[in-house]
Amino acid sequence: MNARDLTAIDVHVHLENDEGNNAANEAANLEWMLRQGYSVSLYMFHGGTTFGFMNGANSDGKNYEPDVTSYDYDAPLDESGRPTRKYFAFREVIEKVTGKTAPAVPTVAPTQKIPECRLEEAVSLWKSLPAPVHSEQLLSMEDLDQAYGYILYRTQLKGPVQGGLVLHELHDYAQVYLDGTLIGTLDRRLAQTHLPLKVPSGGARLDILVENSGRINFNAVLRQERKGITNRVSLEGEPLPGWDMYSLPMTQPEKLAFTRDACEGACFYRGVFHLDEPADTFLDTSAFSKGAVWLNGHALGRIWGIGPQETLYVPGPWLRKGENEVIVFDLDGEPGRTLAGRDQPVLDAAPRN
Repeated sequence: MNARDLTAIDVHVHLENDEGNNAANEAANLEWMLRQGYSVSLYMFHGGTTFGFMNGANSDGKNYEPDVTSYDYDAPLDESGRPTRKYFAFREVIEKVTGKTAPAVPTVAPTQKIPECRLEEAVSLWKSLPAPVHSEQLLSMEDLDQAYGYILYRTQLKGPVQGGLVLHELHDYAQVYLDGTLIGTLDRRLAQTHLPLKVPSGGARLDILVENSGRINFNAVLRQERKGITNRVSLEGEPLPGWDMYSLPMTQPEKLAFTRDACEGACFYRGVFHLDEPADTFLDTSAFSKGAVWLNGHALGRIWGIGPQETLYVPGPWLRKGENEVIVFDLDGEPGRTLAGRDQPVLDAAPRN
């Protein structure tokens, strides 16, 4: 059987490109397949955005790889639906091979820049905790009827003691505090589970703030994909009992008690900006560390300084003529940080932390 006998076969073209735009090479591949008479399915043709906490994660059964919020993937149409250089390269190939002129490309509304917005109000996560649920054993998010967001585990340690703190089956990212002071982070991506801990003679309060970084969305692993700390916490090899657990789904941050007091650490920040007319924009989150952003009540997605994504897509219909409210949750927040809107996304930034 030669190539020309294969015209009934559907060829699936996977267009993810981890090394940047390679439109010319992919257009040449597309032309070759079309000239063989193949049926071609382009994946992905249209980029997208996994708003809120719906980014998902990959796994081969051992590793854990949370996705970024943007699902652009260097597609011919970007996440905001705008044609790219790759789109026009493919369009030219299709016209050349078929001998037919394609319909006119629909007019695309312009994007807009938004001046810097100062986030002048704030409230600490620690001042915004709900009533806890107490249990001698750790409970997962699902045990607390929680799907996404964060969960805080709190217990009182007796001292003095010095040894290794181990989070067994951490899902997915934890900041560990002793008497309110951050002493370290643990990351499931990096298979981190251990942290040295020194408890003074008078004892100390242990807080473990855990983020659900994204649910594994394929593979048999998803059957056990509970979130939080899904087994136990031990210190010097001994399990720690007696926990207060605070469910933090972060579904309505606009209802928190914001003030103009300065806030550092795990904080929510709120600001207002004004627009003459709504239009698509891309919020520049490069000033922030790790957390999430909401705009006019819409959860835009996650932010993380490790990159490569440094902007969040904002659809024009989610903006208002006049006053717009933006809220940022940052695990390592500082007063005075700002947000601005770009007219183009930044999806290939170098890591900042």
